[in-house]
Amino acid sequence: MYRVVVCDTISDAGIKILQNEKDIELQIKSDVDKKELPRHLTDADAIITRSSTTIDKEFLSYCKNLKVIGRAGVGVDNIDLDEASKRGIVVLNMPTGNTLAATEHTMTHMLNCLRFMPNANYELKYKHTWNRKKWMGIELYGKTLGIIGMGRIGTRVAIRAMSFGANVVVYDPYIPKEKATKIGARIVDDLDELLKSSDIITIHTPKTEETYNMIDKEEIEKMKDGVILINCARGGLYNEKALYEGLKSGKIRALGIDVFENEPQPNHPLFEFDNVFVTPHLGANTYESQVRVGEGIARSVIDALKGRGYENAVNIKMEEEEITELGKQFLGLAERMGSFLSQYIKSFIKKVEVYAHGEIENCMNSLGLFSSVGILKNMIDEHVNYVNAPYLAKERGLQVETKIYTKTTEFKNYLLLAAEYDDNKRIEIGGTVFEPNKARIVYMDGFDMEIELTGNIIVFKNHDKPGVIGKVGLILGKHNINIADFRLGRKKDLGEALSFIKVDQEVSDSILKEILDIDGAISIAKVKL
Repeated sequence: MYRVVVCDTISDAGIKILQNEKDIELQIKSDVDKKELPRHLTDADAIITRSSTTIDKEFLSYCKNLKVIGRAGVGVDNIDLDEASKRGIVVLNMPTGNTLAATEHTMTHMLNCLRFMPNANYELKYKHTWNRKKWMGIELYGKTLGIIGMGRIGTRVAIRAMSFGANVVVYDPYIPKEKATKIGARIVDDLDELLKSSDIITIHTPKTEETYNMIDKEEIEKMKDGVILINCARGGLYNEKALYEGLKSGKIRALGIDVFENEPQPNHPLFEFDNVFVTPHLGANTYESQVRVGEGIARSVIDALKGRGYENAVNIKMEEEEITELGKQFLGLAERMGSFLSQYIKSFIKKVEVYAHGEIENCMNSLGLFSSVGILKNMIDEHVNYVNAPYLAKERGLQVETKIYTKTTEFKNYLLLAAEYDDNKRIEIGGTVFEPNKARIVYMDGFDMEIELTGNIIVFKNHDKPGVIGKVGLILGKHNINIADFRLGRKKDLGEALSFIKVDQEVSDSILKEILDIDGAISIAKVKL
């Protein structure tokens, strides 16, 4: 018999599933004072929470028998994942239950920005003013909708907008192109193309270092005059100061926003504009979505308790005793190499082949798993870990294969990742561990070199001729960017060189462009690990 305690209110549909399940003893403690709640959980096998219950180290110290925490929603900021993992407690969430609600909320904001319905409603209902001419709108039909991020929500927004007769253009370097084209959308490789061609832009990306303030003053300047912007995804994807300036100048016709960089947000400079429509993070707030979330988390908790699966797990306790110390270091290297590849390529990776040589052949499957975790963490708006990575990889169309490395190598233990992307392009990166805590990249696409995969790294390829690297140093120095380490590999037969330049701070895209404009430059990318 498993004891499941519901700590916060969930839908009756979820409660019913738990009540009807054999071997489940259900207790509802949603009305118990939060300070007293942990004392009621000493023999609980699983608990179900929402955002109002903070599950920290002290809370968990009372839960001597706890095996599963179910979060009825997406965010797990209220749960100490590290502490739960140390205690062997699996944490589950519900990343898909709110998809339709968030999709429809995005469409609501979009239509409000087109037709100014909240303004007309307020003026007629409360000021008793009948003014049709003042609230002249525009149609979605025939307009170009730009969607940044083609995940679950972005895809559904595209389908609904096309049913209105809109033309949809998509930017998402981490999806297969056919995902957009098969629904009739046009996918572009360059964000600028979307910015310049769209009448309306909505964003549906994860919030990462790469996407933070992704739409800033420079991007807004590239947009059409009178553009409409929507953000029902994450606060901070749009630079709020740049939005204010764009609204004040008239560049932005209207803004629909459900999320803010700092929440709760009862007062904001954006509120002064009549053409800004705001909601207090209501994207998931529908009765139907709460039913789906309640049912989903109830089933997930039951499955986890009975060992049937952990599809929505956001953490896992690693059985470290089963892996040698050397194996652990290579697993960490595999994850960093995967992260490097996804940041460097900035495109959908269709397949990654993980090759191992030496003692580390004994942990082949784990090497493949850790590599996929590194790749996926930069691609999707979900908590990626060693439990859910295989599910997420399958959902995204990422194939992971593990193989023995059979070629001759000078290294006792060697790890090679080969990634396929775009139209049959391929890139290889190899690494090893020389001594404890000295993991290094030693190979990339025919270039031999040695560098630690940590910090801010500029990867620069150029024609191997005098003066090029010197100019790179001058540009970085001009912008007060300090070089912490520099490694170079050469292909003399092709006359090419590849440099790994570690710097003390992150480099802006404008500085990268300045370096790429050097005579002899071939390509440049930045990676943060």
